[in-house]
Amino acid sequence: MSVLIVIPARYASTRYPGKPLVPLTGASGGKRSLVERSWRAACSVQGVDRVVVATDDDRIKQAAEGFGAEVVMTSESCANGTERCAEAHTALGGGYEIVVNLQGDAPLTPHWFVEDLVAGLRAAPGMGLATPVLRCNGETLNSLLADRKAGRVGGTTAVFAADHSALYFSKEVVPYGGQAYGDGENTPVFHHVGVYAYRPDALAAYPDWETGPLERLEGLEQLRFLENGRKVLCVEVEARGREFWELNNPEDVPRLEAMMKKMGLE
Repeated sequence: MSVLIVIPARYASTRYPGKPLVPLTGASGGKRSLVERSWRAACSVQGVDRVVVATDDDRIKQAAEGFGAEVVMTSESCANGTERCAEAHTALGGGYEIVVNLQGDAPLTPHWFVEDLVAGLRAAPGMGLATPVLRCNGETLNSLLADRKAGRVGGTTAVFAADHSALYFSKEVVPYGGQAYGDGENTPVFHHVGVYAYRPDALAAYPDWETGPLERLEGLEQLRFLENGRKVLCVEVEARGREFWELNNPEDVPRLEAMMKKMGLE
């Protein structure tokens, strides 16, 4: 199966304008932009035929081409990364059997998250969309809870059925539980990793659906699939000792840099 990775990158982020071009310092002090680090993460994935950055902004286009990325220009009307991926796939002439949306705010995404995701979708022919979930340990769960207490969105959580089809995604911490966990303990909470693998028919259908109330309330694009009766496969991935976090707020920059330093990531 041919696989395309699209990295949607929007300059006019509501919570963090200019986010794709924010520099992040690696373990030895070198600085690279968020979008470059996301592109490098995409390029490390095995079994991928093409990687492109999809944007509507000339500043991001120039920066991306400067570090060697292929860029697809998309319209300003794209409401989210999934719509931008659908437009980019069409602009490239289609024909890919799996399209991966590796969002440009997730530079710490390990290559095996995407490889396992693609494998999971291939093994589930009845599914049009798959997304990774990572079981939280106590340390990650406490970070999510601390962010919510401080009024910040620190990440998204997922709950799913026995067949791993998603029941719901939320920026709140779900499911609710009052139990305290030690840093290294497993918890019943799953952190949603902001990567998606689509079959082309599911991706093409998405922009024609109206934004539903749940997507509008949560600000989570994947809820549009659930609100339109489409199943979403949650593929559990393993951290293998790697820490994972997305850049959602300016306060996340030092957190990501500390993680890169700890893991020795340049």
